[in-house]
Parts: sequence; C-alpha cells; structure tokens
Amino acid sequence: MSTIEAKKQVVSEITEKFNTSQSSVLVDYRGLNVAEITALRKELRDNNVEYKVYKNTLARRAVADADLSELQETLTGPTAIAFGKDDVVAPAKILHNFSKEHDALEIKGGVIEGKVATLDEIKELSTLPDYNGLVSMLLSVLQAPIRNLAYATKAIADQKEESAE
Repeated sequence: MSTIEAKKQVVSEITEKFNTSQSSVLVDYRGLNVAEITALRKELRDNNVEYKVYKNTLARRAVADADLSELQETLTGPTAIAFGKDDVVAPAKILHNFSKEHDALEIKGGVIEGKVATLDEIKELSTLPDYNGLVSMLLSVLQAPIRNLAYATKAIADQKEESAE
C-alpha cells in the first residue's frame, strides 16, 4: 500500500471517529511527562474513551471532511484527540479534571454531538455528572414521591394507633 493510500485511510478513520463519537476533545499535551500521559491514557481507557495523537495535516483534512472546519485553527502544535463513543461527558470531565492538576495539559477545542463546541461549553459539560451519576439522580427523583407516600401512610397509621389507645 502506498503512503498516499495509508494517509487517506487515516483521514477516513479520523473522520469516522468524529462522526460516530458522542463527543471529542482536542488537547495540547506539551509539557506532560511519560508517567503523566500514561496515567491520563489509563483513566481515559478505563472510561471507554479513545485517546490518540494524529498528524495535524491529516486531522485538518478529516475535520474538513466531517464538516467541522471551525476546528482548523486548533490543529496547531502537538494535538491529541479524545473520542467518547458511549458517554458524552466522559472525555470533557476526565481531561478537564486532569488539566486542573497538570497545568501543561491545555484543552484546545472539541465537538459535542456533531457540533463544534466552545471552550466554555466543554468546561460546562465537564461539570455534569457522568452516566451513572445521572441514572442515580433520576432514580432518587423517581423514588421521592413513593417514599413520601410511605412516610405519610405510616404517620397516619401511627396517629390512628395512638388515638385508639
């Protein structure tokens, strides 16, 4: 396979990842040491987020093919991309929390559900609870009326029991 064919294949791979991911976050990892990058990769992998470094020229072609041309200016210098296929919150949350502890990691931009996101939107997304947190919040909201009904019924039963004595 020729070099040009290999590059075309990488561009189509990146384009497909942008199109199929719930969210993608672009970061500048310059200044992180090997141990820090390894820890970051492990945390991302544990949360089913793919993290990869691509050549900027190939990534620029891919964002153009994916109709995400606004990301062109972010593809300068060392750039890594985190693709979250299952959870829209995970890449932003993990990278934002990691950047708080490691000043060298800089979030450059991202895509949320097919639309280019601003840095503020990515930071806002990172403050949301993850999927499991959202499910537990929903369950607690659904349980509250039943729990309150049970408490009210018990209070009425206790009150009737006291008045019968």
